Amino acid sequence: MTISEKILAAHSGNDEVHAGQFIMAALDLMLGNDITAPIAIDEFRKIGAPKVVDSARVVLVADHSTPNKDIKSAEQCRLMREFSLEQGVEHFFDVGRGGIEHALLPEEGLVAPGECIIGADSHTCTYGALGAFATGVGSTDLAVAMATGECWMRVPESIKVVYRGKLKPWVGGKDLILHTIGRIGVSGATYQALELCGETIESLPMSDRLTMCNMAIEAGGKNGIIAPDAITDTYMKTVTGRPYRKLASDPDAHYVRTVEIDCSKLELQVSTPHLPENAKPVGEVRDVAIDQSVIGSCTNGRIEDLRAAAKILKGRRVHPRVRLIVIPATQRVHLQAIREGLAEIFLEAGAALSTPTCGPCLGGHMGVLAKGERAVATTNRNFVGRMGHPESEVYLAGPAVAAASAVLGRIAAPEELS
Repeated sequence: MTISEKILAAHSGNDEVHAGQFIMAALDLMLGNDITAPIAIDEFRKIGAPKVVDSARVVLVADHSTPNKDIKSAEQCRLMREFSLEQGVEHFFDVGRGGIEHALLPEEGLVAPGECIIGADSHTCTYGALGAFATGVGSTDLAVAMATGECWMRVPESIKVVYRGKLKPWVGGKDLILHTIGRIGVSGATYQALELCGETIESLPMSDRLTMCNMAIEAGGKNGIIAPDAITDTYMKTVTGRPYRKLASDPDAHYVRTVEIDCSKLELQVSTPHLPENAKPVGEVRDVAIDQSVIGSCTNGRIEDLRAAAKILKGRRVHPRVRLIVIPATQRVHLQAIREGLAEIFLEAGAALSTPTCGPCLGGHMGVLAKGERAVATTNRNFVGRMGHPESEVYLAGPAVAAASAVLGRIAAPEELS
């Protein structure tokens, strides 16, 4: 079996499972946010469930429209807050106490190798970076899961993506996954497990692994996953002391497809509007002028991302035509950025430094685009109207490109700065 199949077998009471099989999987964690949880709570009431199955396995995070941008978002958060108090939800993260869910949960040690996790948010697949089976579901699925502790699903086929070679300077996980999506397309892994492996992955830091698995959904994937190793163990020791189970795919596991990528030749990537699959080397789009640069999100708002951006911005100023918005993914990242002097670098460069929020990623607030405006962003989607007006444009990139572009006023690579 593949690692995904092994996890699902262990959580469904089966010795083995196969692709295409329908199972009821016992869940280690169930996640909702201020957009999806209120719907789930309403459905939870409708089915007459008196209590959540386990208050320690439900996680609710206020992050999408927070700090509340309007009355409606305030009401949604109030509903989630009151439900958490009523049900004794142990892991409710309000404004000022948490951050963006998919950066927050690994940081808090709430997800671990070998676990089965669902979240009413498509980027729940992030946690596959730790060797967990993690996938996004609808709010009604979350409602039933909160009541029963289980989720009905089909075992996905698996695609193996093998990465080989040493990365060039500044090239990281965001570039690897954008290039991968460019290779297989936004529908290339529909309802399939994207298993990422190879020598490049084996030496990749956890922050980059989280970025890559976060965007498995952008290829249509059911989940993204990386087998746990020494890097996983080191990371887990820093966030939790609880035990976990490390699994790996069998040598004779079946894959519907194998994709091999030579990373030694890979340039910094930019995905042009309006699909993540439109990945190109940065040099092919360097003449595109921008109005805004966003560094943050559940994809690239970790301390490692902010350090990369600060290294480029130190001693430089943001182009007078550009708005640079930097959003640490969690309270802990924000505090660390202050302690390391990164916050000062950003502010002296002319950036706006925000409290943790999903904000501009979904066109919610804190950086919505006007008609005709262009942004380069370290976020995960560049669909039509994703960050604001339907006639605006979003170019996806890593933090190095986003920072260099903010200085030069156009999409650029760090090497172009004098």
